[in-house]
Amino acid sequence: MKVAESPLKEVLIIDPNIHGDHRGWFMETYSEASFRKVGINIKFSQDNHSFSSVKGTLRGLHYQTNPKAQTKLVRCTKGSIFDVAVDIREGSPSYGKWFGLELSEDNKKQLLVPKGFAHGFITLTEDAEVQYKVDEFYSPKNDRSIIWDDPTININWPENITPVLSEKDKSAPSLKEAENNFTYGDQ
Repeated sequence: MKVAESPLKEVLIIDPNIHGDHRGWFMETYSEASFRKVGINIKFSQDNHSFSSVKGTLRGLHYQTNPKAQTKLVRCTKGSIFDVAVDIREGSPSYGKWFGLELSEDNKKQLLVPKGFAHGFITLTEDAEVQYKVDEFYSPKNDRSIIWDDPTININWPENITPVLSEKDKSAPSLKEAENNFTYGDQ
């Protein structure tokens, strides 16, 4: 596997090794030992799987506050998404900055989104499936979101796609108004 830093150095791009032949292909999507070898020491506790039937489905920007904050290892197993991480750690040199990357069933890339970052994605195809691991269980009490089009974050979402949003995501607060207990250096 290859691991690369994104412009938000804590957000990592993971390219798994893919072994293929005339029958198809095989890849390890996660191996605790392989991750440890490259300095990623995370114990995942839950796997999640989402399906979006409509192109332009936007989910996010989501996070959980401490003490139930989550690190996410995200991949798209059917179709294609534009996946985004936003640094929401107070005092961080990259506070409010974002990084986005296309994840697809074809490129098989994964994005590691650490605690202290909000996460979201928009589907670039119909019938998109996203699978992700988290290192903390879902906690409704700690579940938070930030509005997807916050002008202070200014995410460059793919053009010519009208977002399809949940009621929760439509009414999310701005980064400035969102409840957040992340401080740079505390993670």
